[in-house]
Amino acid sequence: MFQHILVSTDGSEVALKGVEQGLALAKAFGARATIITVSETILPYAGAGEVSAAVYQDYALVQKQAADRALASASEAAERIGVAAETVWRENISPADGIVETATERGCDLIAMASHGRRGLRRLILGSVASEVLARSPVPVFVSR
Repeated sequence: MFQHILVSTDGSEVALKGVEQGLALAKAFGARATIITVSETILPYAGAGEVSAAVYQDYALVQKQAADRALASASEAAERIGVAAETVWRENISPADGIVETATERGCDLIAMASHGRRGLRRLILGSVASEVLARSPVPVFVSR
């Protein structure tokens, strides 16, 4: 049924559950997987002041290191269960945009991701990547909690 599953992770414990379930789906369907993590730009966090080159470089380095850890962990999980997987890191884009664009560009026919399950004011303030992906994805989205 599914041949190419995009598995999203941000490296959190919640996302790890989504990775495990997404990879289990890939194994069950004999599908290959692309594992993605997305790092946002520093601009939403910069406030009213300008961002110096040094601050941006420090932020970018921390984001790259976090992405590398998340992707390595997910890649190891795929290898352990025998799922062929490649990894993708997108930066300077919103997570929902990065996930949906990558699924489209790579011909994925399912997106698998976890949701933190936030409700009420926390969801309004923090937003929901899963909700945005669900609303905009051209392919089915599997969301685990």
